[in-house]
Order: sequence, then C-alpha cells, then structure tokens
Amino acid sequence: MTTSMLRRALTTTAATGGAAALLLAAAGGASAHVGVTPDKTDAGSYSLLTFGIPHGCDASPTTKVAITLPPELNDAQPTVNPNWTVEKVTETFAEPRKLADGSSITKRTSQIVYTAKAPLSPELRDALVLSVHLPDAAGTTLNFPTLQTCESGQTDWSEIAADGQDPHSLKAPAPAMTITAAPASDGHGAAHPAGPAHTAEASTEQTAAVTDSGADARSWAGLAAGLGGLVLGAAALLRSAALLRSGARRPAPKGAAGGTAGADQSSK
Repeated sequence: MTTSMLRRALTTTAATGGAAALLLAAAGGASAHVGVTPDKTDAGSYSLLTFGIPHGCDASPTTKVAITLPPELNDAQPTVNPNWTVEKVTETFAEPRKLADGSSITKRTSQIVYTAKAPLSPELRDALVLSVHLPDAAGTTLNFPTLQTCESGQTDWSEIAADGQDPHSLKAPAPAMTITAAPASDGHGAAHPAGPAHTAEASTEQTAAVTDSGADARSWAGLAAGLGGLVLGAAALLRSAALLRSGARRPAPKGAAGGTAGADQSSK
C-alpha cells in the first residue's frame, strides 16, 4: 500500500513539474520578442507604452533600439532611461496635415531612437517607455516596427500579421496594440459617475474580490487541515500498533499465577 501511494505521488509530482516546465518555456519564448504594453488603450487618452527589450541577436549585446511610430501618431515623449541616450527623428510632410481640432502641422515625430550607454547583455532585459496621445479611432491597431541593433547583427521587428493571421506565427512581429472605445460619459466629462449605481457596482466588485480571496484561503486551510489529519491518523495508527506489539511480548504478572495455585489447593 505504501509503495503504491509513493508511486502515485511521484507520478503526480512529475506531471506537475512537466507542466511547469512547459509554461516556463512558453514564457521564455514570448519574452524573446520586443513587445509593447500600454497602460491605457482608450481612444483619445494619453497612454504610457512600455517596450520590453530582450536579446534579439542571439548572444550579441544590444546597442541601439529604433522605434518607428505609426502614421496615426504625430509625436511621442520618451521617458528618460539612465542606461540609454534618446533622440527624436522627424519627418516633413509634402503638404500640411490637418488635425482634428482644425489646426495644421507640417512635420511629425516619425521615430524614437535609443542608444545604449553600455551594450545591453543578452542575459538582461530593459524597458523603454513612450508617452503618446492615442487617436480617437477605436478598433484601430497601431504597429510600432522596431529595429534592434546589436554588436553583431540586427533584428528587424517589423512583420505585421495579415487579416486572419495569428501574430504569434510571425518570426519577428512588430510590437502592436489595439485602441479600444472610450468609456461612456455622462456629458459632463465624467466617465465614471460616483452615483449610487456606480457605488453599488464597486461594492459588488470588492465583495466578489473578498469572496474569492476568502474562498482561496478556506481552500488552502481545508487542504492543510486534511493533510494534518492524515499525519495525526498515521501517527495514532503507528502508536496503537506499537502498544499491541509491546503487550504481546509482556510476561504474565506473578500475582496472577499465585492466585490460581491457591484456588487449586483450596478446591482439593
């Protein structure tokens, strides 16, 4: 019985370890691409775009990262990173471009170029952050072709998925994000009114979060109690078995033998 239980435990542990290894491998594969993570995607909002810079040229350190802005954006404000110097590259239009507010511009920022003060080791990652004003165009996908230059070689993250194509199937996909619809407004600029309905909704979400946390805590507590019960039960079983074995080996008391002999003499 003990051998069978041990075999099942080892099998379960091996399966769990295998699943964890697959997850880590998948995470490692995803992190090998330059990607962009926005803190906001609402149409018309200001968003911080974080570009994750991993190794992109095999084992060669990264020396420069050039991020091309999509035509929908006219400018970007780069965040200072102490490991890099940064510059803006501008382009001049053949004809002035009209903006939504009626004004016109003759040039825009087309590219942000970060140059490493010291080459970024392939064993390390870094993050480059841009602040942009997203256009009022919900459903639009913004692509940011990025050229990663290394001491030896380059990786051009510029592939764009065709309609219906899985971006994960691309070898060097361009970092991309999709603009979402702006939150509904009450007409006075308040996207989330603090009325009773909103308060009730927030309270419900908080209650659900607390409930979920409590359920998790109770699940872990129940598991711990169950394991503790198994340990205590096994200990009690072993203790009972030890007592039985010691009782079987114990000799009969002398007084009991003498009493029996007296009873036999009296009967004679």
